[in-house]
Amino acid sequence: MAKMPSKSKSSKSTPKLQSDEALKFYRDMLLIRRFEERAGQLYGMGKIAGFCHLYIGQEAVVTGMQACLKEGDQVITGYRDHGHMLACDMDPKGVMAELTGRADGYSKGKGGSMHMFSREKNFFGGHGIVGAQVPIGTGLGFSNKYRGTDNVCVAYFGDGAANQGQVYESFNMASLWDLPVVYVIENNQYAMGTSVARASAETELFKRGISFEIEGEEVDGMDVYAVKAAGEKAVKYARSGEGPYILEMKTYRYRGHSMSDPAKYRKREEVDDIRTHHDPIDGLKGQIIEQKIATEDELKDIDKTIKDLVKEAADFSLDSPEPDPEELWTDVLREVESA
Repeated sequence: MAKMPSKSKSSKSTPKLQSDEALKFYRDMLLIRRFEERAGQLYGMGKIAGFCHLYIGQEAVVTGMQACLKEGDQVITGYRDHGHMLACDMDPKGVMAELTGRADGYSKGKGGSMHMFSREKNFFGGHGIVGAQVPIGTGLGFSNKYRGTDNVCVAYFGDGAANQGQVYESFNMASLWDLPVVYVIENNQYAMGTSVARASAETELFKRGISFEIEGEEVDGMDVYAVKAAGEKAVKYARSGEGPYILEMKTYRYRGHSMSDPAKYRKREEVDDIRTHHDPIDGLKGQIIEQKIATEDELKDIDKTIKDLVKEAADFSLDSPEPDPEELWTDVLREVESA
């Protein structure tokens, strides 16, 4: 049975929300959810090929963390990456076109779900190899320090990747050199089909940095405000030159690991219970209505606007041409002129 944090501390104290920020968080999380729902539909229709890992349920993590960053900060993640791209303000049309393998996609239709990048938005992928983004993110942190900027890299990875050896090589280097990296472990409770308790000797993943003297803490990843508060603390710490920081976001994915996963390793009742009592979007929606920031009808209008935006992205992707066969030979080798 998945273990979630007790009902978030923020909901107990019901802090007064800032209207603009609350509505922005609501829109941003809703965009990710509606986008992923549409991606799941297109996959079922055969319009998306290959692997596809949906982010439904985890929206509060990336939305809250993105609110802590400034211009020039970098983001890197693994293969469950669509939500991170949207949070980085990448165009939904380009993301969906890449998912459908079209020429207008962010990787010209040649990368698919797991391999998208945007130098303009400082989004460095989208990586298919489990945990491979962690050393790359550490390198981005090194580049920030080497160049003398105060930028921070946020490197996301999952609970399964937290057991990879390269993660600890990265921790060692980042701590040794006080690199400005915030490691965000998105603990959605199941690495593919295996629960954290069955695969990890230490299930409190925020403690994984202790032997490297890296600070860490557990966060309610289903509460966007709890994420933001923890993210601000961690980013400030890294930006000030204190070194890396670990945030373990306790979250949950409602869908299977990928589109081919029937998720038979957990009970339907478990998923229903978390959707009912911990859903990040419904939780924020309740606070917005309770504090009279918006009415139920006004939130329905936002939902309709988001659905229209996602439909537009889907239509755009299907109208986009497939890549020219000549593109098979581009972007695989950088030619360098000889001296």
